Amino acid sequence: MSDITQPLSEVEIIKENSNYLRGTIIESLNNEITGAIAPADTNLIKFHGSYQQFDRDLESERKHQKLEPLYSFMIRVRLPGGIASSKQWLSIDKLADEYGSGTIKLTTRQAFQLHGIFKSKLKTTIQEINLSLLDTIAACGDVNRNVMCNPNPNQSLLQAEAYDFARKISDHLTPQTKAYHEIWLDKELIAGGAKDVEPIYGKTYLPRKFKIAIAIPPHNDSDIFANDLGLIAVEKNGKLDGFNIAIGGGMGMTFGIPETYPRLANVIGYCSKDQVVDVSEKIVLIQRDFGNRSDRKNARLKYTLDRLGVDKFIQELNVRLGYELKPTKPYHFISNGDTYGWVKGFDGKWHLTLFVEGGRVRDTEQFQLKTVLKKIAEIHDGDFRLTGNQNLIIANISVENKKSVEKILNEYSAGSDKKLTGLRLNSLACVALNTCSLAFAEAERYLPSLIDKLDEIVIANGIEQEPIIVRMTGCPNGCARPYLGEIGFVGKAPGKYNLYLGAGFTGDRLNKLYKENIDEKEIIETLKPILEDFAKNRNKSERFGDFVLRKNYVKATIEGKDFHEI
Repeated sequence: MSDITQPLSEVEIIKENSNYLRGTIIESLNNEITGAIAPADTNLIKFHGSYQQFDRDLESERKHQKLEPLYSFMIRVRLPGGIASSKQWLSIDKLADEYGSGTIKLTTRQAFQLHGIFKSKLKTTIQEINLSLLDTIAACGDVNRNVMCNPNPNQSLLQAEAYDFARKISDHLTPQTKAYHEIWLDKELIAGGAKDVEPIYGKTYLPRKFKIAIAIPPHNDSDIFANDLGLIAVEKNGKLDGFNIAIGGGMGMTFGIPETYPRLANVIGYCSKDQVVDVSEKIVLIQRDFGNRSDRKNARLKYTLDRLGVDKFIQELNVRLGYELKPTKPYHFISNGDTYGWVKGFDGKWHLTLFVEGGRVRDTEQFQLKTVLKKIAEIHDGDFRLTGNQNLIIANISVENKKSVEKILNEYSAGSDKKLTGLRLNSLACVALNTCSLAFAEAERYLPSLIDKLDEIVIANGIEQEPIIVRMTGCPNGCARPYLGEIGFVGKAPGKYNLYLGAGFTGDRLNKLYKENIDEKEIIETLKPILEDFAKNRNKSERFGDFVLRKNYVKATIEGKDFHEI
């Protein structure tokens, strides 16, 4: 159990006193004096799928004018397995224009994010999301978050059934409190919350966020080893048989605190598909009961697992299950990226995977992506699928409708990524500035221009088509999984980044710090000779991450606890 002799963190006390996540959110929303909500409510509203933010670009100017920060809210729309209908896409598109910043963010966890929503429009926006048969509950907060799954229907006959299990696990682990429906959907208030019961979470929920992902070998595009719980689909006679279970992954760390570190999940055994919901619940329960509720920086499952030890964790899991996991079944991954372009599916339908830089769907002078996707959604007879790499699959296009989709793409010169380098096509970036309060540096707004400069190097050396995984975040919390980048950038200060090298191409190895606190000039000067060396001296089919280890640019990170060892 958690060490009850240690004082609870402030957030734990807020949850304890929240009346099952109600707090004073209703009062905060009705307060017209400020664009913000009460400090305690900023923690609780995360469980409802929203973060309070402010425009950091305008911070100095507003201080000078003696104005409060320009507060707004990010809403994250939960989308288990990343699949949305055309009607739902159009709804999100409309909400982005009416209440948000006019853009849609596709996250690294297959969810939608809307930014720039003012408090006065927050409730209306969430209500309209629910009218589209989507919701935001548990998209953030100390609960199980959006359950990921390989979304590509063409890559495996198992995809549809694996997706069903993503939804089942998500539904089973969704909080049961009525607070969400009361606050946002105007359902009848429950006096004192007396009828609220949280059979899985209890009234203080989990010590920290919990993430689950499903992967279907040979593709690890959901980066399962970066999750608290990773489920590796196992096939038998062309059908889904069960899942290998991986536990204890997580990307976040804190600068200057070596006791925090990214960690990859341990594969601990196998369960049948009929057992996977039960196994998922019991792992969540162990984290609920044993996780650190005193120090949130050490509260994720990865630290619980390292504190207890893998063997003890498995023993506790077996006791709670009433049966033992079976030995791990063989599996093999070949990539964790996306395959772009048109493919014809098993059933004769067509699928198109589009690169979406930084996951940001918007119109610019150069490329009107948002308009293109809106026009396609208006005539599309299939669905839209968000990938774990911030990209988009226009899926299940009928043979009859393919020409209509192609006509729209051609009209806007969209749909072809052949001119883009392997660096760009395998890049991820978190939002960072200007809205994320945790960011030390730019990420989404900066990475494209940095890749422009790195592209000059790879093109000059004839390796422009080589897929090299590039990840950038504005802080060490790791939302874009930078520690799984063959080249990883983590913001340290404005214009300064830590450079990490050497992650595995399939998401099975962390990278290692190579240079600290360097600016763009130093980044280019550092990477240029390494990329030139790679172009000239790599072995056949050798990946960049493996090459930098072989040439001793960095040492391999064997496990999370040695991540900081140079």
